[in-house]
Amino acid sequence: MQWEISQAPVPYPQAMDAMDAHLEAMLNGTAGEKVWLLEHPPCYTGGTSARPSDFLNTGNFPVYATGRGGQYTYHGYGQRIAYVMLDLKNYRQDVRWYVCQLERWIITTLAEFGIAGNIR
Repeated sequence: MQWEISQAPVPYPQAMDAMDAHLEAMLNGTAGEKVWLLEHPPCYTGGTSARPSDFLNTGNFPVYATGRGGQYTYHGYGQRIAYVMLDLKNYRQDVRWYVCQLERWIITTLAEFGIAGNIR
């Protein structure tokens, strides 16, 4: 498992392009699984359930459409994001199981730092 930690904020479109390239390399067998820890400059992302009519004011922050589920998510200063790029063929091929495992991993990691996490 490769780990990458970006200290400077990575613009959302740049991060998506980098992950698409990494996925392509994984499919070609030239790269392995990876966890990328980063922060985006302030922006909003809209998932597949996001409706433009629900979004009243972006302020000065860009809004990006995504292929993930859900509605709108704000990414702000200091919010660290873990992008996990796995080949699910090596694991259970069940998206709900995968999301549950990610939640457990994050909560366990937070607990190591004395931070309580929970699922809502």
